[in-house]
Amino acid sequence: MKNIILIITFFIFSYNAKAQDNNQLVINGTWITNVASDAMHHPENVRNAVMNCKNNGLTDIFVVVWNGGVTMYPSKVLKQYIGKDQSDIFKGFDPLKAFVEEGHKVGLRVHAWFEFGASYAYQDSSANGWLEKYPSWAGKNYNGTLLKKNGFFWWNAINPEVQAFLKKMILEVVENYEVDGIQGDDRLPAMPAEGGYDAYTTKLYKNEFFNKQMPQNPKEPTFLQWKADKVSDFGKQIYQAVKNIKSNCIVSWAPSIYPWSKEQYLQDWPKWLNEGYADYIIPQLYRYKIGDYERILKELSSQVPSTLKHKIFPGILTSLGDGYRVDEMIFKQMIGLNRQYGYKGEVFFYYETLNQSLRK
Repeated sequence: MKNIILIITFFIFSYNAKAQDNNQLVINGTWITNVASDAMHHPENVRNAVMNCKNNGLTDIFVVVWNGGVTMYPSKVLKQYIGKDQSDIFKGFDPLKAFVEEGHKVGLRVHAWFEFGASYAYQDSSANGWLEKYPSWAGKNYNGTLLKKNGFFWWNAINPEVQAFLKKMILEVVENYEVDGIQGDDRLPAMPAEGGYDAYTTKLYKNEFFNKQMPQNPKEPTFLQWKADKVSDFGKQIYQAVKNIKSNCIVSWAPSIYPWSKEQYLQDWPKWLNEGYADYIIPQLYRYKIGDYERILKELSSQVPSTLKHKIFPGILTSLGDGYRVDEMIFKQMIGLNRQYGYKGEVFFYYETLNQSLRK
């Protein structure tokens, strides 16, 4: 896998120079997780991760700050809501502060990545007491049961109390850390399309549709778009709130591919781009075969106006905690296709691709 380092370095250094000549911001980055990785667990690990990224031509790192219903950094907002201020794993250490300091020393941009978004638990709905303390926040499906998808339990992302908590947490980071950006992914702003049947949303729908009954089909087109527009409004609120505090703070989103993103998670992200509340979109073009990757890359090119194409940086799946590592040739072809279709950079998931390759 050492060859993958050479591939990253060659493509990134060579194309960065060309793009910067045109005064365009280039993002060549990676996501750094608190799961299946120890990069965040100790000051020395942080320093090593930063230097690995810098030495191999990366420009940006996206560091998880919200996962499993807790923050990785010490949070007064979290303490206020559930009486706990940080993940137990990081007690006595602030990995976000460390990444910002070490990253800036070597010229890397550091983004706070709110990975868990509008979900509050994985597998166990009682985790961290969120459901017990705030039962009215819970998303509900048509049957009135808790909104759960792919093992994640979700809040109702349309509920203003949920939105207030998430915004407070995001703004806490923007105000207290010298982050270069904040990012939501396929869970922020988002909600599974099966949701919308909680008491708050039901009342809101009836008020706006003159007491019309809620559709039985959660993906009925008008109902789906109505929910997606509410989610989009929340994304706009986040964008504006961040910019009001720090105008140069980058707000990026890393949603799923479109239109699947809207059909499944209410993420109508071309709208976010067109209406100006996305500085950059990093769509998760996660595919294992090069033919599948090129197909969705072509689709992406048709979904984004040419005038906004410079705001798109494809997300590439390079490794998973289950042992998957991208084939070196396929990885090279993916980056080559990105350049062929006019994309100047990419972000790969996740940092351990680089780390494990260096260890071999």
